[in-house]
Amino acid sequence: MRKPIFTAAALSAIVAAALIVSAQAQDGKGKGDGKGKGDGKGKGAPPAGQAIVKIKDGFYEVTGAGGNTSVRVTKDGLIVVDTKNLGEANYNDLMAQIKTVSTLPVKYVVITHVHQDHSGNTKSFEDAGAKVIANEGEKAELATYTAPAGKPAEPNVTYGKKTTIKLGGVKAEVYHFSRAHTGGDSVVYFPDLKIVAGGDAIVNGAPNIDFPNGGSAVEWPKLIAGTLKLDFDTLIPGHGNVMTKADVQAYKGKWDLLVSRAQAEVKKGTPKDKLLASIKTDDIGWNVTGAQWTPPARLDPFYAELSKAKK
Repeated sequence: MRKPIFTAAALSAIVAAALIVSAQAQDGKGKGDGKGKGDGKGKGAPPAGQAIVKIKDGFYEVTGAGGNTSVRVTKDGLIVVDTKNLGEANYNDLMAQIKTVSTLPVKYVVITHVHQDHSGNTKSFEDAGAKVIANEGEKAELATYTAPAGKPAEPNVTYGKKTTIKLGGVKAEVYHFSRAHTGGDSVVYFPDLKIVAGGDAIVNGAPNIDFPNGGSAVEWPKLIAGTLKLDFDTLIPGHGNVMTKADVQAYKGKWDLLVSRAQAEVKKGTPKDKLLASIKTDDIGWNVTGAQWTPPARLDPFYAELSKAKK
């Protein structure tokens, strides 16, 4: 059974194609040519629940059990972005998926942000010998972060604005463009393949601004603008289907509209308790009156930063 190779034109349907995902999850044959595209020693079928999808030669996405995970295979080991929900079973399942395409060790892991559905298995990768990299903001947020599943471990490597990973002739550039979903968001760029892993700062669907963990609506468009300056054609979002650069441009357009309209409402004196209902979003397709927006811990800082930005 061959794993399909997807063109840029078909990227938006990759994850949604359930039959393809199922076939790949059971393939377990691994692929590679000894040139950084896998070692050709993949093993057996992985457990159900997660599924690995080939995006381009040497690059895979693992869906399920939390946020999307990216896997870059090089001749000297693997670079992984995000680690699934916290838990030994989730880590073991993720590694089983990865081993279907390469049995080389994971040398580097990048955590895109603090939430445990992306950072959950930091410790397991560190215990296995990987360098786990995150923005210094992600490490700071862990001090007060709480989740029912528990608190993830701290990364063993942090950076400020940019850091670069070099492994097996492959380069990965890690950027913190601005606060957005949280205060420590990372965007990971693989220039040779023109692929970006965006974490939850770039997703399909309505965003979630985690103000308690440093998020910002006003700064969020800056992150997207920084990402759009990169030369890419494919983006792995934190959740949902693979995106094209045009999809990301459209996402930024929605953010620009949301922020400008919210600022206009504040400027004309719309009270805080009426703000969300007053913002026009029917043409954007986002619901800003739901539980992720209305609690005081979200609404108060949203109104405060809009008020500050309008001055």
